[in-house]
Amino acid sequence: MTAPTSPFPKDKSISQQIDAIIKEPGDWRSKKLSHLRALIKKADPSVVEEVKWKKPSKPMGVPVWYHDGIICIGETLKNAVRLTFPKGARIKDPKKLFNTRLESNTVRAIDFHEDDAVDEVALKALILDAVGLNTPKVHKR
Repeated sequence: MTAPTSPFPKDKSISQQIDAIIKEPGDWRSKKLSHLRALIKKADPSVVEEVKWKKPSKPMGVPVWYHDGIICIGETLKNAVRLTFPKGARIKDPKKLFNTRLESNTVRAIDFHEDDAVDEVALKALILDAVGLNTPKVHKR
């Protein structure tokens, strides 16, 4: 079995790969995903970025943000930018940001459309809740 070929030179950093993924649509989706990326990094300054799931339909892969596990995944769709939270069903969402994958037992996602405003405070709360689900709890004796 051969490894998939990457459209990126080997010396391209993860950050540069994500920059290229964000730039690729070249329209409002690029701006929206860039904005969401900045909010994720602002909400959790210790977040780690990776690129995963490179395949023929998405040869560049998709950006993934980690903190002791996956926080969320960013994707550009035909008519939206989606942030998927793998543990989203366990996250409190009082502002009802989650608007897709609502029937899943585990995953929740938010589709952002061209003219959608981003509730930055509510999104930050979701991100911090996702980090909390991944962060090992320290028990005092």
